[in-house]
Amino acid sequence: MAVITGAAPVAAQGRSSGSRRPRRYGDLRSALIFLIPATIGFVTFYLVPAVRGAWFSLTEYSVLTPPVYVGLDNYERMVQDPLFWNAMKVTTYYVLMNIGLQTVLAIAIAVLMQRLTRSTIIRGAVLLPYFVANVVVALAWFFMLDFQMGIVNVLLDRIGMEPQAFFGDPALGLPTIALINVWRHMGYTALLIFAGLQMIDRQVYEAAEIDGAGPWRQFWSVTLPLLRPVLALVLVVTVTGSFQIFDTVAVTTDGGPIDATRVVYLYIYTLAFGQLDFGYASAISVVLFLVLLGVALLQLRLMRANDSDTN
Repeated sequence: MAVITGAAPVAAQGRSSGSRRPRRYGDLRSALIFLIPATIGFVTFYLVPAVRGAWFSLTEYSVLTPPVYVGLDNYERMVQDPLFWNAMKVTTYYVLMNIGLQTVLAIAIAVLMQRLTRSTIIRGAVLLPYFVANVVVALAWFFMLDFQMGIVNVLLDRIGMEPQAFFGDPALGLPTIALINVWRHMGYTALLIFAGLQMIDRQVYEAAEIDGAGPWRQFWSVTLPLLRPVLALVLVVTVTGSFQIFDTVAVTTDGGPIDATRVVYLYIYTLAFGQLDFGYASAISVVLFLVLLGVALLQLRLMRANDSDTN
């Protein structure tokens, strides 16, 4: 009896594993079929252009003639190019201003939404500027901040202040562009942080209240540390997006005045499509890619730091 009853489950297991194996292969085949369109798109629009761009960075190429291999000449030219370093400096200033303002305001908005309201209408209103195209936002603010006819300068004149050349003053151009993009992206960042706040266990706040921690102490000792994974994600998204700023600058200042707002992307565009210097533009693109890769590695480091704190 013992032999008979013991063999039956073994046979059943064999049949069960044998029946699961074809199903597993079937799931794998289905998954691969669904991945084919995404893989074709990635290879066509990302991988192949990236490889060609890396190759062009080692050549002298103007589209009108075949590329000529020049080795690392474009990178040596980049090191000695003051316009490139000016573009990197301007982009770095812009990224720092954008990240600082956007993150602080987004955290404040997210905390206020969590504590004061659960209205989906308000959340939608906060996100509304993000749905407007960058070019439309830039044009709207360009007209509102116009030196002579802009409504902002009209209001400044009404209250007795001097009109400001927001896009014509080298000291105001870049901060103005940063504020425009903060206004557009702040709601999206706030909703990301708001989602992170929803994942924090309420019992943690109740325990902090029992220990006598007020709202301000709870924010610094509970909310911010537990938000670190979301803040790391926000940091990477904001930094990579800020380094790729182009359309707002192209519409409002086109890099002026006196290169005060000429960011890296605009410099690459000018070299490639204005001067047909695709080889040098590709070399700068490769360097920008390496900078963004460093940001991605920073994200991984922040994530690991969070794991070690919570474990």
